[in-house]
Amino acid sequence: SSDRTVEIASRLGVRVVQHAFESHGRQRTWMIEEVPTKHDWAYILEADERLTPQLFAECLEAIKTTEYVGYYVAERVLFMNRWIRNCTQYPRYQLRLFRKDKVWFTDYGHTEREVCDGSTGFLQETYPHYTCSKGLTRWIEKHNRYSTDEAVETLRQLETGTVSWSKLLWGSSEVERRRALKDLSLRLPWRPVLRFIYMYVILKGFLDGQAGFTWCALQAFYEYLILLKVWELKHQPVPSIDELSSSTPVAEKPVENTAISSTLR
Repeated sequence: SSDRTVEIASRLGVRVVQHAFESHGRQRTWMIEEVPTKHDWAYILEADERLTPQLFAECLEAIKTTEYVGYYVAERVLFMNRWIRNCTQYPRYQLRLFRKDKVWFTDYGHTEREVCDGSTGFLQETYPHYTCSKGLTRWIEKHNRYSTDEAVETLRQLETGTVSWSKLLWGSSEVERRRALKDLSLRLPWRPVLRFIYMYVILKGFLDGQAGFTWCALQAFYEYLILLKVWELKHQPVPSIDELSSSTPVAEKPVENTAISSTLR
């Protein structure tokens, strides 16, 4: 954490455990394996999410059964002071409550996907997700980073991945169908345009007002950014330091070399 989260949490008596960030999947798996907890169950609560009293009560009831090793919870995306109900695929489920010894995570794009050793269920209560809580500038900066990871994942999927048509058409849950649709979307031409049409027209994002239009436009822009970075990765490989040095004008070389040597020291 680079903000005041650690300071505030420590002041309030919360035990803080820090680990250098590698990726979302590795971070969560490290947390599960290395951080000792009092109970066998864990709930993942991200910084821009809230755990409502009603959801907390349902979680307490859910962990009394041994039927499931984890539970999916639907998010309510809040953007521009409004619940974006239609074009966010609501109810869109994320695994949030799970047994630590039965679940781990793998990387997928900028985020992660869970691997569960057992059956999973779904909770009725939802949680609010303030997806733009720190402003549009932060949202754009964050999705600029995300698009790089998604570009790498796009190339990997196009080379080695497949589309599960059975899950796409007859998946047993929203999670299976959504992820199969994601894998399919990576292979479609005109992805940014198709995503806007899908979200704004088919999912009826126009019913979400100005906030809905803005959300759909931002998601289309995000898709376009991913495609641009896919092109960049394929056609503009990152040059080595030697290549950079040889192509730099003589007058600029001392400045660059100084910066590099300072970094190496």
